[in-house]
Amino acid sequence: MWRVEGIEQANFGTLPDGRPVPAVTLTNAQGVVATVIAWGATLQALIVPDRRGGRADVVLGHATLDEYLDRRQYFGGTVGRFANRIARGAFTLDGASFRLPVNDGVNALHGGLDGFDRRLWTIADYPRHRAVTLRYVSRDGEEGYPGTLTVDATYALDDDDVLTIEYVATTDAPTIVNLTNHTYWNLSGEGGAADAMGHVVTLLADHFLPTDAGSIPTGEIRPVVGTVFDFGSPRLVGERVTDMRDAQIAIGCGYDHCWIADGGTGIRAMAWVYDPASGRSFELRSNQPGLQFYSGNFLDGTTRGKTGRFYRTWDGVAFEPQRLPDTPNRPAFGSARLAPGEIYRNVIEYRLAW
Repeated sequence: MWRVEGIEQANFGTLPDGRPVPAVTLTNAQGVVATVIAWGATLQALIVPDRRGGRADVVLGHATLDEYLDRRQYFGGTVGRFANRIARGAFTLDGASFRLPVNDGVNALHGGLDGFDRRLWTIADYPRHRAVTLRYVSRDGEEGYPGTLTVDATYALDDDDVLTIEYVATTDAPTIVNLTNHTYWNLSGEGGAADAMGHVVTLLADHFLPTDAGSIPTGEIRPVVGTVFDFGSPRLVGERVTDMRDAQIAIGCGYDHCWIADGGTGIRAMAWVYDPASGRSFELRSNQPGLQFYSGNFLDGTTRGKTGRFYRTWDGVAFEPQRLPDTPNRPAFGSARLAPGEIYRNVIEYRLAW
């Protein structure tokens, strides 16, 4: 273990092949503490004060490396090479066809069988005060994707209580890229009795993407006004999460859809999340076109969390800034292509408050 002001590095565990998995902890002046582990470039813990001066870990995850290895839940992980779903695990790029392993019914999800959340990243740099950069090199053909992709994930925590995750990627051959972070949030505290359905959410988006039964976008871009997908003003997550009168809620067993973020292509506000019980909140900002909102519908009470409590349905909610799902097969959604000499960048900011 070693530490300097605001940064501590320790060992989180050892993989079966003997490779150690470092953990880096960032601490700011207000006592916000973020721990990142090199397995999956994962946000393993985030301790935040509440309005009464108490402190709690507000992200779901595991206490040990073995638990991350035993069961894939994407808790806090970096997902890629292509986050979300690609229909039938197939796409065409520059006239060539590619097949990916399918791991979500007939579709490819979150990079495949061993996506970036299931890889050991290296600590590449400490680029500034209370920041760490992790790196992973995804070789040509890994999980079926073309081109060798080099990815940096930088986590930074400042004294204004902003946690920033920045993904930067380059390639040596044309490929597709869509990276995001898959943190599950429970602002009441991941070890407490309260689920996340009492969180108040605002999504700055006028449209969302309906899906088919396999959670692949149909191609329709549907207005949210007048639907249960309208979070244009603050709404409780649990208020309409079980409203099965909407066929889209029935398909996802709750919310598991992509909203099209308003405001252009720069870094801008996308969501605001507030927990009335603790007073904790965050504003989410990113430069991505879409925001996948997932209400934790398939947590089933069989996964043990960091305090030993088992996570139940709706115990955490995820907000994933990203390119639109199945973009490689949907030209109307834009492009996920990355060519040599280009730089992919996804900046995600969580502006914490309490």
